[in-house]
Amino acid sequence: MAWRMLRRKDFHTGLVNLAFRKDHGAKKHFSNGTIGNLAQLHCCDRPKHSASCMPSNHFTIRNFHAGVYMLAWSQKREDVVGLKAPKREKRVKKENRTQPPVEAPYVARKPKIPRKSLPDKTVEIFDGMTLLDLSKRTGAHISTLQGILADLGEKVESEFDSISIDLAELVAMELGVNTRRMHTGEGMNEPRPAVVTVMGHVDHGKTSLLDALRQTSVAAKEAGGITQHIGAFVVEMPSGASITFLDTPGHAAFSAMRARGAAVTDIVVLVVAADDGVMPQTLEAMSHAKAANVPIVVAINKCDKSGADPERVRIQLGSEGLLLEDMGGDVQVVEISAVAKSGLDKLEEALLLQAEMMDLKARIDGPAQAFVVEARVDRGRGPLATAIVKYGTLVSGQHIVVGAEWGRIRSLRDTAGNITQSAKPAMPIEIEGLRGLPMAGDDVVVVDSEERARMLSQGRKKKQEKDRLRKIDEGMAEELEIKEETPERVEMPIIVKADVQGSVQAVTDALRSLNSAQVFVNVVHVGVGPISQHDIDLAQACGAYIVGFNIRSPPISITQAAARANIKVLLHKVIYHLLEEMGRAIVERAPGTTETQVSGEAEVLNIFELKGRSKSKGPDIKIAGCRITDGHFSKSGTMRLLRSGDVVFEGPCASLKRETQDAETIEKGNDCGLVIQDCDDFQVGDIIQCLEQVIRKPKFISTQSGSVRIEC
Repeated sequence: MAWRMLRRKDFHTGLVNLAFRKDHGAKKHFSNGTIGNLAQLHCCDRPKHSASCMPSNHFTIRNFHAGVYMLAWSQKREDVVGLKAPKREKRVKKENRTQPPVEAPYVARKPKIPRKSLPDKTVEIFDGMTLLDLSKRTGAHISTLQGILADLGEKVESEFDSISIDLAELVAMELGVNTRRMHTGEGMNEPRPAVVTVMGHVDHGKTSLLDALRQTSVAAKEAGGITQHIGAFVVEMPSGASITFLDTPGHAAFSAMRARGAAVTDIVVLVVAADDGVMPQTLEAMSHAKAANVPIVVAINKCDKSGADPERVRIQLGSEGLLLEDMGGDVQVVEISAVAKSGLDKLEEALLLQAEMMDLKARIDGPAQAFVVEARVDRGRGPLATAIVKYGTLVSGQHIVVGAEWGRIRSLRDTAGNITQSAKPAMPIEIEGLRGLPMAGDDVVVVDSEERARMLSQGRKKKQEKDRLRKIDEGMAEELEIKEETPERVEMPIIVKADVQGSVQAVTDALRSLNSAQVFVNVVHVGVGPISQHDIDLAQACGAYIVGFNIRSPPISITQAAARANIKVLLHKVIYHLLEEMGRAIVERAPGTTETQVSGEAEVLNIFELKGRSKSKGPDIKIAGCRITDGHFSKSGTMRLLRSGDVVFEGPCASLKRETQDAETIEKGNDCGLVIQDCDDFQVGDIIQCLEQVIRKPKFISTQSGSVRIEC
């Protein structure tokens, strides 16, 4: 008897149920429990014609897990207890593609660890920080930092290993991140002198006050009695205490220099003239001091003059938000006279009291941290930087990095010009031995070796170059926007030379403030020192002006070379005069804007007609007999016909005659005959206006506070 063999396949799980033939040894491998749990045994019925009903010798073993789906499929049921059979989806026939495959362009693989420049991000670094700390602050992966250190010749295996502050800065610069050095306060802290900055409006007596304090005459040496750059010196008080003073210029062009002075100072002396009161730069000095979170001591100067009114100054300062002691605040006010040397002892007491309240202390031992106040080039000694030590001790012979420049300290000089071997906190010193000229405001960093100093210098220069190119790209985008708005804008290249670096920056900023919609002031080159032949060649190549500020006159050979090349050289020692002359030059260079203005008006008194003219002379015309009531009429102008205040016609002048003679211009009070092209609709009493195209130049505006601008 033939028995059926069942072979089914579960379409949902891919499991297969097979019908096995009877195996006499199969019962040995299955227990009753196994058969009950894993398989079901089905006995197939014998055919109806069989005589006996014997158990079948074939068994069907069905997988238990697939069997539920099988039963649901076989019985056409959609659900089983605890399960739901998924619905069958319709089969969609794929379309045959007759078009050839599209060739995709090649896309280069991205680097595994991209290094993205973050010019606006600034991280704080310190000596002894671990690689993990640097990774958290910069956002770079540990492997990236280890790769950069390996390129620098340093091997750091663990992320918990500490690195020096110099290495941390090099790694951060490689990542394109700005850094701020945080020096620890570990070490012996000792009291230090206070650093006092003298601020105020121009010609309010700041330098005269310092002269009275140190019994010198610096103001007489300044051009026009105006301080042109920062001066730092130590004043020994009669009480035995010493105070470091910074004298900052009061002109508006030197606001950046005053800001640097407030950044390194402890106390600000705000000088206000009793006869002049609060001025714009007085408010600007107050804002610098408040931004730097520096306490202020007000010195009301010129109290000996006849028009002095200290009470008015107090009221003005109080109205500007300065809480004086007289009004219940904490700002001390001292009335002085620098010329009569009165009230100086009270000012000294106020400064020493403020310093005592602040409890000024600084770390003496360890590497020094200093800030450049001024920088200049000496013919015999090379680049020189005047700096004030903030922490530590600066020792002669150390390798330093100042901004992007580096060098080895060849000598240190105090404010009196004496050579010293070391400089402690709050001490202004002059550093000699740099390879290049630093910028005013740069920090002085002490490093271990010449190789490390060179690496830091190269890294900072590379970072500065990237930032410079980025700013150029942003500036070009702004220039394109300006060009879209203004059809015509000329460029005025300028070369700036000055005596010290701070003056170079101040003059450059002042000249750039003269930019307008018509003239772009482009400072192509700046330098410290006298005008050289290289400056003449560069100016000739780009057609630039040469501006010399507070420098000596160039030799005759340089002057003659500039004259032959038709190069304008402007030498000044007072910034007022420099800005005025440059403002006039910029106004002359500006193309100006074309405007239409009414040059004259006339009234129609009579109308004349010429009829019967030949073809050679043209058709009949109408002549308006007019009298000019205002301004003048020009034949090259455009004529506008007005009737009852409304414009009737506007067109060029075809003929303008006085009596029987042609005229180009007719002044007010005269009669004339006027023909407007293609116009014959004249009436007695009409008004005719003469319109002319004029070029309006921008204006150079200078205010009493010293600020200048070009107004278009």
